[in-house]
Amino acid sequence: MSYFVKERDRAPAATQPIPANPSLPRTCVIGAGSSGLAAVKTMHQAAVPVDCFEQGSVVGGNWVFKNPNGQSACYETLEINTSCPRMAFSDFPMPADYPAYARHDQVAAYFEAYVDHFGFRDKIRFNTRVDAVVPENGGWRVETTGPEGTRQHHYDAVLVANGHHWDARWPDPAYPGSFDGEQLHAHDYRSAKQLRDKNVVVVGAGNSALDIASEAARVARSAILSQRRGQWVLRKYFLGRASDQLVLPKWLPWWATRARLRLASMLSGSTTRLGLPQPAHAPGQSHPVQSEQIRRVLKSGAVTPKPGIERLDGGRVVFTDGSAATADLIIWATGYRVRFPFLAEDLVSPAGNEFPLWKRTVHPDHPGLFFIGLLQPIGAVMPLAEAQSVWVSEMLTGRYVAPEAEVIRTQMERDHQRNARRFYSSARHTMEVDFDSYLWDLERERRRGGARAAKSSPEARHRLGAAA
Repeated sequence: MSYFVKERDRAPAATQPIPANPSLPRTCVIGAGSSGLAAVKTMHQAAVPVDCFEQGSVVGGNWVFKNPNGQSACYETLEINTSCPRMAFSDFPMPADYPAYARHDQVAAYFEAYVDHFGFRDKIRFNTRVDAVVPENGGWRVETTGPEGTRQHHYDAVLVANGHHWDARWPDPAYPGSFDGEQLHAHDYRSAKQLRDKNVVVVGAGNSALDIASEAARVARSAILSQRRGQWVLRKYFLGRASDQLVLPKWLPWWATRARLRLASMLSGSTTRLGLPQPAHAPGQSHPVQSEQIRRVLKSGAVTPKPGIERLDGGRVVFTDGSAATADLIIWATGYRVRFPFLAEDLVSPAGNEFPLWKRTVHPDHPGLFFIGLLQPIGAVMPLAEAQSVWVSEMLTGRYVAPEAEVIRTQMERDHQRNARRFYSSARHTMEVDFDSYLWDLERERRRGGARAAKSSPEARHRLGAAA
Protein backbone atom coordinates (compact mmCIF):
# COMPACT_ATOMS: atom_id res chain seq x y z
CA MET A 1 0.00 0.00 0.00
CA SER A 2 1.02 3.62 -0.45
CA TYR A 3 2.07 5.73 2.52
CA PHE A 4 -0.91 7.03 4.50
CA VAL A 5 -0.71 7.63 8.27
CA LYS A 6 -3.90 7.14 10.28
CA GLU A 7 -4.77 7.54 13.96
CA ARG A 8 -4.38 3.82 14.52
CA ASP A 9 -0.69 4.19 13.64
CA ARG A 10 0.04 6.41 16.65
CA ALA A 11 2.75 4.94 18.89
CA PRO A 12 2.35 5.06 22.68
CA ALA A 13 3.79 8.11 24.39
CA ALA A 14 7.14 7.70 26.12
CA THR A 15 6.65 7.17 29.84
CA GLN A 16 10.10 5.92 30.83
CA PRO A 17 13.56 7.21 29.88
CA ILE A 18 15.56 5.16 27.40
CA PRO A 19 19.16 4.86 28.60
CA ALA A 20 21.78 5.17 25.89
CA ASN A 21 23.97 2.13 25.26
CA PRO A 22 27.58 3.37 25.65
CA SER A 23 28.87 0.51 23.51
CA LEU A 24 27.08 1.93 20.46
CA PRO A 25 28.62 4.63 18.26
CA ARG A 26 28.40 8.13 19.72
CA THR A 27 26.34 10.14 17.27
CA CYS A 28 25.72 13.81 16.44
CA VAL A 29 22.70 15.24 14.60
CA ILE A 30 23.02 18.72 13.08
CA GLY A 31 19.73 20.62 13.09
CA ALA A 32 16.38 20.22 14.87
CA GLY A 33 14.17 20.85 11.87
CA SER A 34 11.82 18.19 10.59
CA SER A 35 14.59 15.88 9.35
CA GLY A 36 16.79 16.36 12.39
CA LEU A 37 13.90 15.55 14.72
CA ALA A 38 13.27 12.28 12.91
CA ALA A 39 16.95 11.43 13.26
CA VAL A 40 17.19 12.27 16.99
CA LYS A 41 14.00 10.40 17.86
CA THR A 42 15.12 7.31 15.94
CA MET A 43 18.60 7.26 17.52
CA HIS A 44 17.11 7.83 20.97
CA GLN A 45 14.71 4.91 20.59
CA ALA A 46 17.55 2.68 19.35
CA ALA A 47 19.57 3.55 22.49
CA VAL A 48 22.27 5.18 20.35
CA PRO A 49 24.09 7.91 22.33
CA VAL A 50 23.02 11.06 20.49
CA ASP A 51 23.41 14.83 20.74
CA CYS A 52 21.55 17.24 18.49
CA PHE A 53 22.84 20.77 17.92
CA GLU A 54 20.25 23.38 16.94
CA GLN A 55 21.26 26.92 16.07
CA GLY A 56 17.96 28.40 17.27
CA SER A 57 15.90 28.13 20.43
CA VAL A 58 12.98 26.04 19.09
CA VAL A 59 12.41 22.90 17.03
CA GLY A 60 10.72 22.84 13.63
CA GLY A 61 13.23 24.53 11.36
CA ASN A 62 11.73 25.91 8.17
CA TRP A 63 8.17 25.56 9.48
CA VAL A 64 8.64 28.06 12.31
CA PHE A 65 7.52 31.57 11.36
CA LYS A 66 10.32 34.03 12.21
CA ASN A 67 12.44 31.20 13.58
CA PRO A 68 15.10 32.63 15.92
CA ASN A 69 17.74 30.60 14.07
CA GLY A 70 17.45 33.05 11.16
CA GLN A 71 17.27 30.30 8.55
CA SER A 72 13.53 29.79 8.03
CA ALA A 73 11.83 30.79 4.78
CA CYS A 74 8.37 30.51 6.36
CA TYR A 75 5.84 33.20 5.44
CA GLU A 76 2.50 34.14 6.95
CA THR A 77 0.27 32.31 4.45
CA LEU A 78 2.46 29.21 4.04
CA GLU A 79 0.72 25.85 4.15
CA ILE A 80 1.91 22.38 3.26
CA ASN A 81 1.66 21.05 -0.29
CA THR A 82 1.40 17.45 0.86
CA SER A 83 -1.72 16.43 2.75
CA CYS A 84 -1.42 15.61 6.45
CA PRO A 85 -1.70 11.79 6.23
CA ARG A 86 1.02 11.76 3.57
CA MET A 87 3.33 14.15 5.43
CA ALA A 88 3.10 12.83 9.00
CA PHE A 89 5.75 10.65 10.57
CA SER A 90 4.78 6.96 10.38
CA ASP A 91 3.97 6.55 14.07
CA PHE A 92 2.58 10.01 14.86
CA PRO A 93 -0.42 11.16 12.78
CA MET A 94 -1.30 14.82 12.59
CA PRO A 95 -4.33 15.88 14.66
CA ALA A 96 -7.69 14.86 13.20
CA ASP A 97 -8.97 18.45 13.33
CA TYR A 98 -6.22 19.76 11.03
CA PRO A 99 -7.33 20.73 7.51
CA ALA A 100 -6.24 18.59 4.57
CA TYR A 101 -3.24 20.89 4.08
CA ALA A 102 -2.04 22.22 7.44
CA ARG A 103 -0.86 25.79 8.04
CA HIS A 104 2.73 26.44 9.07
CA ASP A 105 1.78 27.15 12.68
CA GLN A 106 -0.07 23.82 12.86
CA VAL A 107 2.96 22.01 11.44
CA ALA A 108 5.26 23.72 13.94
CA ALA A 109 2.91 22.70 16.79
CA TYR A 110 2.93 19.14 15.43
CA PHE A 111 6.73 19.00 15.67
CA GLU A 112 6.67 20.31 19.24
CA ALA A 113 4.14 17.63 20.15
CA TYR A 114 6.26 14.97 18.42
CA VAL A 115 9.29 15.83 20.57
CA ASP A 116 7.28 15.71 23.79
CA HIS A 117 5.34 12.57 22.85
CA PHE A 118 8.55 10.59 22.37
CA GLY A 119 10.47 12.34 25.14
CA PHE A 120 13.75 13.35 23.54
CA ARG A 121 13.90 17.13 24.06
CA ASP A 122 16.84 16.69 26.44
CA LYS A 123 18.92 15.37 23.52
CA ILE A 124 18.76 18.77 21.78
CA ARG A 125 21.27 21.51 22.61
CA PHE A 126 19.58 24.75 21.60
CA ASN A 127 21.24 28.03 20.62
CA THR A 128 24.29 26.06 19.53
CA ARG A 129 25.89 26.54 16.13
CA VAL A 130 28.03 23.87 14.48
CA ASP A 131 31.14 25.60 13.17
CA ALA A 132 33.11 22.66 11.78
CA VAL A 133 32.90 18.93 11.22
CA VAL A 134 36.34 17.44 10.60
CA PRO A 135 37.48 13.82 10.12
CA GLU A 136 39.60 12.79 13.12
CA ASN A 137 40.90 9.48 14.49
CA GLY A 138 38.43 7.33 12.58
CA GLY A 139 35.51 9.53 13.61
CA TRP A 140 34.53 13.19 13.51
CA ARG A 141 35.53 16.27 15.46
CA VAL A 142 32.55 18.59 15.82
CA GLU A 143 33.26 22.18 16.84
CA THR A 144 30.36 24.19 18.25
CA THR A 145 29.59 27.61 19.67
CA GLY A 146 26.80 27.92 22.21
CA PRO A 147 25.88 29.02 25.73
CA GLU A 148 28.95 27.21 27.07
CA GLY A 149 31.24 28.95 24.59
CA THR A 150 33.29 27.23 21.90
CA ARG A 151 33.56 23.48 22.40
CA GLN A 152 35.03 20.46 20.63
CA HIS A 153 33.35 17.05 20.67
CA HIS A 154 34.27 13.69 19.18
CA TYR A 155 31.64 11.51 17.50
CA ASP A 156 31.72 8.20 15.69
CA ALA A 157 28.91 9.28 13.35
CA VAL A 158 27.47 12.59 12.18
CA LEU A 159 23.98 12.97 10.69
CA VAL A 160 23.72 16.19 8.68
CA ALA A 161 20.16 17.56 8.74
CA ASN A 162 20.70 21.29 8.24
CA GLY A 163 18.13 21.56 5.42
CA HIS A 164 18.48 22.92 1.91
CA HIS A 165 16.04 25.85 1.85
CA TRP A 166 18.09 28.48 3.65
CA ASP A 167 20.94 29.64 1.36
CA ALA A 168 19.13 31.87 -1.16
CA ARG A 169 20.18 31.56 -4.80
CA TRP A 170 20.02 34.91 -6.61
CA PRO A 171 20.24 35.22 -10.41
CA ASP A 172 23.82 34.62 -11.45
CA PRO A 173 24.94 36.41 -13.48
CA ALA A 174 22.77 39.34 -12.44
CA TYR A 175 20.49 40.86 -15.05
CA PRO A 176 21.90 43.82 -17.01
CA GLY A 177 21.12 47.32 -15.84
CA SER A 178 20.28 48.69 -12.43
CA PHE A 179 17.13 48.89 -10.34
CA ASP A 180 16.09 51.83 -8.16
CA GLY A 181 13.58 49.93 -6.04
CA GLU A 182 13.83 47.16 -3.49
CA GLN A 183 14.96 43.62 -4.29
CA LEU A 184 14.11 40.71 -2.04
CA HIS A 185 14.67 36.97 -2.22
CA ALA A 186 11.63 34.84 -1.45
CA HIS A 187 13.56 33.47 1.53
CA ASP A 188 13.12 36.87 3.22
CA TYR A 189 9.45 37.33 2.34
CA ARG A 190 7.24 37.14 5.43
CA SER A 191 3.85 38.77 4.87
CA ALA A 192 1.58 40.91 2.71
CA LYS A 193 2.81 43.99 4.57
CA GLN A 194 5.92 43.88 2.40
CA LEU A 195 3.77 44.02 -0.75
CA ARG A 196 1.05 46.49 0.20
CA ASP A 197 0.51 49.41 -2.22
CA LYS A 198 3.64 48.57 -4.22
CA ASN A 199 4.21 47.67 -7.85
CA VAL A 200 5.48 44.14 -7.39
CA VAL A 201 7.28 41.82 -9.82
CA VAL A 202 7.60 38.22 -8.66
CA VAL A 203 10.17 36.16 -10.57
CA GLY A 204 9.87 32.38 -10.51
CA ALA A 205 7.68 29.40 -11.31
CA GLY A 206 7.75 27.35 -8.11
CA ASN A 207 5.32 27.11 -5.23
CA SER A 208 6.66 30.15 -3.37
CA ALA A 209 6.46 32.34 -6.47
CA LEU A 210 2.81 31.43 -7.04
CA ASP A 211 1.93 31.94 -3.38
CA ILE A 212 3.57 35.37 -3.22
CA ALA A 213 2.09 36.49 -6.54
CA SER A 214 -1.37 35.44 -5.36
CA GLU A 215 -0.91 37.47 -2.18
CA ALA A 216 0.35 40.45 -4.18
CA ALA A 217 -2.85 40.27 -6.22
CA ARG A 218 -4.75 41.04 -3.03
CA VAL A 219 -2.76 43.94 -1.57
CA ALA A 220 -0.28 45.35 -4.10
CA ARG A 221 -0.86 48.32 -6.40
CA SER A 222 0.07 46.04 -9.29
CA ALA A 223 1.33 42.45 -9.47
CA ILE A 224 3.37 40.82 -12.21
CA LEU A 225 4.50 37.19 -12.37
CA SER A 226 7.59 36.77 -14.56
CA GLN A 227 8.51 33.30 -15.78
CA ARG A 228 11.11 32.33 -18.35
CA ARG A 229 10.14 28.65 -18.19
CA GLY A 230 6.61 27.31 -17.91
CA GLN A 231 5.50 24.75 -15.35
CA TRP A 232 2.53 22.43 -15.04
CA VAL A 233 0.49 23.77 -12.14
CA LEU A 234 -1.54 21.15 -10.28
CA ARG A 235 -4.58 21.78 -8.14
CA LYS A 236 -4.42 20.71 -4.50
CA TYR A 237 -7.94 19.22 -4.49
CA PHE A 238 -9.75 16.82 -6.79
CA LEU A 239 -13.46 16.07 -6.31
CA GLY A 240 -13.29 17.71 -2.90
CA ARG A 241 -10.41 15.56 -1.70
CA ALA A 242 -6.70 16.28 -1.32
CA SER A 243 -5.37 15.32 -4.73
CA ASP A 244 -2.22 13.60 -3.43
CA GLN A 245 -4.36 11.01 -1.64
CA LEU A 246 -5.29 9.49 -4.99
CA VAL A 247 -2.14 7.40 -5.05
CA LEU A 248 -0.85 4.19 -6.58
CA PRO A 249 0.86 1.18 -4.97
CA LYS A 250 4.42 2.15 -4.10
CA TRP A 251 5.98 -0.78 -5.91
CA LEU A 252 4.72 0.35 -9.34
CA PRO A 253 7.41 1.61 -11.74
CA TRP A 254 8.07 5.29 -12.47
CA TRP A 255 5.94 5.38 -15.62
CA ALA A 256 2.85 4.89 -13.45
CA THR A 257 3.71 7.95 -11.32
CA ARG A 258 4.44 9.92 -14.48
CA ALA A 259 1.07 8.93 -15.91
CA ARG A 260 -0.65 10.02 -12.68
CA LEU A 261 1.06 13.42 -12.84
CA ARG A 262 0.07 13.83 -16.49
CA LEU A 263 -3.53 13.05 -15.66
CA ALA A 264 -3.45 15.50 -12.75
CA SER A 265 -2.05 18.18 -15.06
CA MET A 266 -4.81 17.61 -17.59
CA LEU A 267 -7.54 17.69 -14.95
CA SER A 268 -6.07 20.83 -13.36
CA GLY A 269 -6.34 22.75 -16.61
CA SER A 270 -3.79 24.73 -18.58
CA THR A 271 -2.24 27.96 -17.30
CA THR A 272 -0.89 28.73 -20.77
CA ARG A 273 -4.22 30.17 -21.92
CA LEU A 274 -4.01 32.49 -18.91
CA GLY A 275 -0.71 33.91 -20.16
CA LEU A 276 1.97 31.81 -18.47
CA PRO A 277 4.62 30.16 -20.68
CA GLN A 278 3.89 26.81 -22.28
CA PRO A 279 6.02 24.20 -20.45
CA ALA A 280 8.78 22.83 -22.66
CA HIS A 281 8.66 19.52 -20.80
CA ALA A 282 6.00 16.90 -20.25
CA PRO A 283 4.12 16.62 -16.94
CA GLY A 284 6.17 14.48 -14.59
CA GLN A 285 9.50 15.77 -15.91
CA SER A 286 9.72 18.49 -13.27
CA HIS A 287 9.06 18.90 -9.57
CA PRO A 288 5.28 19.38 -9.16
CA VAL A 289 3.99 22.91 -8.59
CA GLN A 290 0.63 23.34 -6.84
CA SER A 291 -1.68 26.31 -6.40
CA GLU A 292 -5.37 26.82 -5.79
CA GLN A 293 -5.25 30.61 -6.27
CA ILE A 294 -3.04 31.38 -9.25
CA ARG A 295 -5.61 30.60 -11.95
CA ARG A 296 -8.18 32.82 -10.26
CA VAL A 297 -5.88 35.85 -9.95
CA LEU A 298 -4.59 35.46 -13.51
CA LYS A 299 -8.10 35.11 -14.87
CA SER A 300 -9.30 38.21 -12.98
CA GLY A 301 -6.36 40.29 -14.17
CA ALA A 302 -5.13 40.87 -10.60
CA VAL A 303 -1.81 39.31 -11.66
CA THR A 304 -0.27 40.10 -15.04
CA PRO A 305 1.84 37.30 -16.59
CA LYS A 306 5.11 38.27 -18.22
CA PRO A 307 7.99 36.31 -19.78
CA GLY A 308 11.53 36.38 -18.42
CA ILE A 309 13.39 39.59 -17.62
CA GLU A 310 15.72 41.10 -20.22
CA ARG A 311 17.14 43.96 -18.16
CA LEU A 312 16.52 46.33 -15.25
CA ASP A 313 16.01 49.99 -16.08
CA GLY A 314 15.86 52.27 -13.07
CA GLY A 315 12.26 52.18 -11.91
CA ARG A 316 11.23 49.74 -14.63
CA VAL A 317 11.66 46.09 -15.48
CA VAL A 318 12.03 45.26 -19.18
CA PHE A 319 10.91 41.80 -20.32
CA THR A 320 12.09 39.61 -23.20
CA ASP A 321 8.97 40.38 -25.26
CA GLY A 322 9.93 44.06 -25.32
CA SER A 323 7.30 45.16 -22.82
CA ALA A 324 8.19 47.06 -19.65
CA ALA A 325 6.54 47.70 -16.29
CA THR A 326 7.01 50.11 -13.42
CA ALA A 327 8.23 48.33 -10.30
CA ASP A 328 8.96 49.24 -6.69
CA LEU A 329 9.78 45.72 -5.53
CA ILE A 330 11.23 42.63 -7.21
CA ILE A 331 10.93 39.32 -5.36
CA TRP A 332 13.29 36.66 -6.65
CA ALA A 333 11.77 33.23 -6.02
CA THR A 334 14.79 31.62 -7.65
CA GLY A 335 15.56 28.73 -5.34
CA TYR A 336 18.39 27.77 -3.03
CA ARG A 337 21.94 26.50 -3.02
CA VAL A 338 22.83 23.29 -1.22
CA ARG A 339 25.59 24.14 1.22
CA PHE A 340 27.23 22.79 4.36
CA PRO A 341 29.16 25.67 5.96
CA PHE A 342 30.63 23.36 8.60
CA LEU A 343 32.16 20.93 6.06
CA ALA A 344 35.32 21.84 4.15
CA GLU A 345 34.88 22.15 0.39
CA ASP A 346 37.64 19.62 -0.23
CA LEU A 347 35.55 17.16 1.79
CA VAL A 348 32.18 17.73 0.09
CA SER A 349 31.41 20.20 -2.67
CA PRO A 350 27.84 20.24 -4.03
CA ALA A 351 28.64 22.55 -6.97
CA GLY A 352 25.46 23.41 -8.86
CA ASN A 353 23.56 21.41 -6.23
CA GLU A 354 25.05 18.23 -7.71
CA PHE A 355 25.70 15.94 -4.78
CA PRO A 356 25.22 12.23 -5.53
CA LEU A 357 24.71 10.00 -2.50
CA TRP A 358 23.83 6.35 -2.11
CA LYS A 359 20.09 6.28 -1.47
CA ARG A 360 20.41 10.06 -0.95
CA THR A 361 21.96 9.28 2.47
CA VAL A 362 25.44 7.74 2.39
CA HIS A 363 28.62 9.32 1.03
CA PRO A 364 30.79 6.38 -0.05
CA ASP A 365 34.05 8.23 0.66
CA HIS A 366 33.22 9.23 4.23
CA PRO A 367 32.09 6.38 6.51
CA GLY A 368 30.17 7.67 9.48
CA LEU A 369 28.91 10.79 7.66
CA PHE A 370 25.23 10.64 6.73
CA PHE A 371 22.78 13.11 5.17
CA ILE A 372 19.18 13.16 6.35
CA GLY A 373 16.42 14.89 4.38
CA LEU A 374 18.77 16.00 1.59
CA LEU A 375 16.33 15.14 -1.18
CA GLN A 376 13.53 16.77 -3.15
CA PRO A 377 10.63 14.32 -3.23
CA ILE A 378 7.44 14.28 -5.20
CA GLY A 379 5.74 14.36 -1.82
CA ALA A 380 6.91 15.28 1.69
CA VAL A 381 10.45 15.09 3.07
CA MET A 382 9.51 14.07 6.62
CA PRO A 383 8.59 10.39 6.11
CA LEU A 384 11.66 9.91 3.92
CA ALA A 385 13.93 11.48 6.54
CA GLU A 386 12.38 9.14 9.08
CA ALA A 387 13.07 6.12 6.86
CA GLN A 388 16.65 7.27 6.29
CA SER A 389 17.12 7.65 10.03
CA VAL A 390 15.83 4.16 10.75
CA TRP A 391 18.23 2.81 8.13
CA VAL A 392 21.18 4.65 9.67
CA SER A 393 20.21 3.45 13.16
CA GLU A 394 20.33 -0.12 11.86
CA MET A 395 23.85 0.52 10.54
CA LEU A 396 24.98 1.95 13.87
CA THR A 397 23.50 -0.89 15.91
CA GLY A 398 24.79 -3.66 13.66
CA ARG A 399 21.39 -4.78 12.39
CA TYR A 400 22.28 -3.81 8.83
CA VAL A 401 25.34 -4.48 6.70
CA ALA A 402 25.81 -2.75 3.35
CA PRO A 403 26.98 -4.50 0.17
CA GLU A 404 30.52 -4.09 -1.11
CA ALA A 405 31.79 -0.61 -1.96
CA GLU A 406 31.76 -1.38 -5.69
CA VAL A 407 28.07 -2.29 -5.53
CA ILE A 408 27.29 0.90 -3.62
CA ARG A 409 29.02 3.09 -6.19
CA THR A 410 27.36 1.29 -9.08
CA GLN A 411 23.92 1.70 -7.53
CA MET A 412 24.58 5.35 -6.71
CA GLU A 413 25.65 6.18 -10.26
CA ARG A 414 22.75 4.21 -11.74
CA ASP A 415 20.21 6.03 -9.55
CA HIS A 416 21.78 9.40 -10.29
CA GLN A 417 21.67 8.83 -14.05
CA ARG A 418 18.10 7.51 -13.85
CA ASN A 419 16.91 10.65 -12.09
CA ALA A 420 18.77 12.82 -14.58
CA ARG A 421 16.79 11.16 -17.37
CA ARG A 422 13.45 11.56 -15.59
CA PHE A 423 13.63 15.33 -15.00
CA TYR A 424 14.81 18.22 -17.10
CA SER A 425 18.26 19.59 -16.23
CA SER A 426 17.96 22.08 -13.38
CA ALA A 427 19.51 22.79 -9.98
CA ARG A 428 16.12 22.02 -8.40
CA HIS A 429 16.11 18.46 -9.80
CA THR A 430 19.52 17.22 -8.69
CA MET A 431 18.03 15.59 -5.58
CA GLU A 432 14.62 14.60 -6.95
CA VAL A 433 13.05 11.29 -5.88
CA ASP A 434 9.60 9.75 -6.12
CA PHE A 435 8.12 9.55 -2.61
CA ASP A 436 6.51 6.11 -2.57
CA SER A 437 9.04 4.30 -4.73
CA TYR A 438 11.90 5.73 -2.61
CA LEU A 439 10.32 4.32 0.55
CA TRP A 440 9.77 0.97 -1.14
CA ASP A 441 13.34 0.82 -2.48
CA LEU A 442 14.88 1.76 0.87
CA GLU A 443 12.75 -0.78 2.73
CA ARG A 444 13.90 -3.45 0.28
CA GLU A 445 17.57 -2.51 0.82
CA ARG A 446 17.10 -2.59 4.60
CA ARG A 447 15.75 -6.14 4.36
CA ARG A 448 18.69 -7.19 2.23
CA GLY A 449 21.15 -5.56 4.62
CA GLY A 450 19.44 -7.24 7.56
CA ALA A 451 19.94 -10.60 5.91
CA ARG A 452 23.62 -9.78 5.31
CA ALA A 453 23.98 -8.73 8.96
CA ALA A 454 22.62 -12.06 10.14
CA LYS A 455 25.38 -13.84 8.25
CA SER A 456 28.24 -11.42 8.93
CA SER A 457 30.95 -11.04 11.55
CA PRO A 458 30.64 -8.51 14.40
CA GLU A 459 33.35 -6.37 12.75
CA ALA A 460 31.37 -6.09 9.52
CA ARG A 461 28.22 -5.20 11.43
CA HIS A 462 29.85 -2.10 12.89
CA ARG A 463 31.43 -0.50 9.85
CA LEU A 464 29.85 2.97 10.04
CA GLY A 465 28.34 3.73 6.66
CA ALA A 466 29.59 0.34 5.51
CA ALA A 467 31.15 1.96 2.46
CA ALA A 468 34.75 2.00 3.67
